[in-house]
Amino acid sequence: MATLLGSEAPWVRGKRNRRNGNIIAKIRQSQIAGRGFSRGTQLPEALLQERDKRAKWHGIPELLQKLHHTSHPNSDLAQTHSVLKELSSLLSMEAMAFVTEDRKSDQDSTFPNTYTFDLFGGVDLLVEILMRPTLTMKKKKPKMNDDFIKDCLSVLYNCCICTEGVTKSLAARNDFVLFLFTLMRNKKTFLQTATLIEDILGIKKEMIQLEGIPNLSRLVQSFDQQQLANFCRILSVTISEPDVGNDDKHTLLAKNAQQKRNTSPSRAEVNQVTLLNIPGFIERLCKLATRKVSEATGASNFLQELEDWYTWLDNALVLDALMQMATEEVDPSGTESSDESLLANNPLRNRLPQSMKIVHEIMYKVEVLYVLCVLLMGRQRNQVHKMLAEFRLIPGLNNLFDTLIWRKFTSSNHVVHGQNENCDCSPEISFKIQFLRLLQSFSDHHENKYLLLNNNELNELSAISLKANIPEMEALVNTDRSLVCDGKKGLLTRLLIVMKREPPDSSFRFWQARAVESFLRGATSYADQMFLLKRGLIEHILFCIIDSGCKSRDVLQSYFDLLGELMKFNIDAFKRFNKYVSTGDKFQTFMTQINSSLVDSNMLVRCIVLSLDRFESQTDDVKVVEVLSECCLLSFMARVENRIAFLFRLVNIINVQTLTQENVSCLNTSLVVLMLARRRGKLPFYLNALREKEYAEKYPGCLLNNFHNLLRFWQRHYLNKDKDSTCLENSSCIPFTYWKETVSVLLASDRTSPCAIASYIDEPYMDLDKDLLED
Repeated sequence: MATLLGSEAPWVRGKRNRRNGNIIAKIRQSQIAGRGFSRGTQLPEALLQERDKRAKWHGIPELLQKLHHTSHPNSDLAQTHSVLKELSSLLSMEAMAFVTEDRKSDQDSTFPNTYTFDLFGGVDLLVEILMRPTLTMKKKKPKMNDDFIKDCLSVLYNCCICTEGVTKSLAARNDFVLFLFTLMRNKKTFLQTATLIEDILGIKKEMIQLEGIPNLSRLVQSFDQQQLANFCRILSVTISEPDVGNDDKHTLLAKNAQQKRNTSPSRAEVNQVTLLNIPGFIERLCKLATRKVSEATGASNFLQELEDWYTWLDNALVLDALMQMATEEVDPSGTESSDESLLANNPLRNRLPQSMKIVHEIMYKVEVLYVLCVLLMGRQRNQVHKMLAEFRLIPGLNNLFDTLIWRKFTSSNHVVHGQNENCDCSPEISFKIQFLRLLQSFSDHHENKYLLLNNNELNELSAISLKANIPEMEALVNTDRSLVCDGKKGLLTRLLIVMKREPPDSSFRFWQARAVESFLRGATSYADQMFLLKRGLIEHILFCIIDSGCKSRDVLQSYFDLLGELMKFNIDAFKRFNKYVSTGDKFQTFMTQINSSLVDSNMLVRCIVLSLDRFESQTDDVKVVEVLSECCLLSFMARVENRIAFLFRLVNIINVQTLTQENVSCLNTSLVVLMLARRRGKLPFYLNALREKEYAEKYPGCLLNNFHNLLRFWQRHYLNKDKDSTCLENSSCIPFTYWKETVSVLLASDRTSPCAIASYIDEPYMDLDKDLLED
């Protein structure tokens, strides 16, 4: 129902007379209390006519009365449809004004026709009419005209977008929401149904269960490719966990508490399983994602043209309707239809079919890639991976890369948006970001990552391993070469090429770096690192950090993380680093960037500490000794006072209450420093140095108490039976048993132990009994 401020319609406030206000107040009170009038149309017709002009109802209450009288069960709906068309014409102009108006205009603007329609029971009446065939006990269900259903749905959608509260009231009716899915079987009503469902699910409080949709599998299998792509817009709401975009910002304490409360699979997870059980679903999505599109001809400003279209089009569902209009044949009489005439004056009219075909395809690929990306990050990840490999998703995307995914911009005024996935980006930008997120999810800690290469590149990795006299990675040996990329370059190589060409201020740098970094994640592979080093990646990263003038913390963090994965344990990488950072000024700039935000750069600090520890045990290798003596970065970290300074800051910038998925790495990096110290018998020296630093900073006990609490949280978090800790082991090459042992040693209650934190906190400052880990 429409939402009223007080008891009167806002567009007549201060201008209506008292009697009119009493009518509206009485209707509204009846709706709220459930007594008296259930609909405004139950008022006497003479009274409605008398008040119509003064209230500016435009005859809507009378038309609704006619609609009600002509739509009784078993009636001929032809007359009903005629009345509905009259109502539709009064509402559609308001809806058009809403979707085309400046979104920055006064948010208090109102749309009285849709408001009046809802106030007098129009929304409830249409829902009742639409669902009536499902309520009859007769074997032969009454058949509704397709055009009548379409007009009912269009009117409901117009009310949703124009009148506050309508969408929410429809979303609360689960029976109606499930019923709408059944209307999608009919191709003639699919577009209007999908539009309305998408709007309703967007605000529905409780996520819908896909398994509750009647005959879902048969419904999805009946869709053509365009309908399936459109359906992905709806699916994205049903398979994504709430607030997934802000997941990194939620504290780990809150997330752990939520996991304890919700032990069963979430609705989103159940819906993901439901989709995967539909025969042929993933295969069809792969075909949609990799389907080629014919090139635009003679359009030098094609990309700008896409931008022009996007400013006019509200969403891909609207685009579907325009595509349908654009491809319809002209009326045999030689006159254009009313819909065609609306488009005739548009400056892009002559090129409409070609341009729209491209933007149409791009917008739908965004939705398809998003669904695949969410499924890749779910509990059924391995099952999804197997299917994406089998259906050759990666080779297909590789073939689209130059022609569709990363076509060169011809416009000089390309606007770059931030990396917020919910930003209002153009189709081209959204498509690229979603493509990069898919690559990141596909490669991250998974053996299928080598599908991003072609056969020659796989041979190159084998040759690197052979030359270095190290065994090939098992995942590389097991890669099915019939499923890798075709052509002269694999997808990873193509990504590196465009990454180097990206403008300094482009936020694509963030996603590109994340995608490449995910290829390196997991057990450190010398061959993978050298493959990227040979393509100049380390020089590019250092240019971005030191010389490009980049100010974005997010982009810099992504490059720090990538640099850490690229250089870890790799003496050749440190040699290349030293060659690029050849002056004191450059090294100082680099260290300033690291120190400006240790949360962003701590993974790189961890890489340097780990690598230094390994190199110092390889002093029989001439190359290692040479680099150890010459590399400014290794020399800096070799000084114990610098490592202690980093350790102090890492522990000081976090506490249990502020730990998130984003900054918990600072805790793990501090643990790495202490584990390496323990291995060399230096742990008491480091703990005593922290104690002295506390006293020097005039807050004794504060840091060590905080660190003690952090380690207690670490035990609860990482020793959870459901927690996968292999990533800690793989990234550090330190067995997880040693992680656990070190934490236990540090948390020992024996104050005589030289390796226990408690031994370094003076009695007056002891605060170890305080439990900060309560939910």
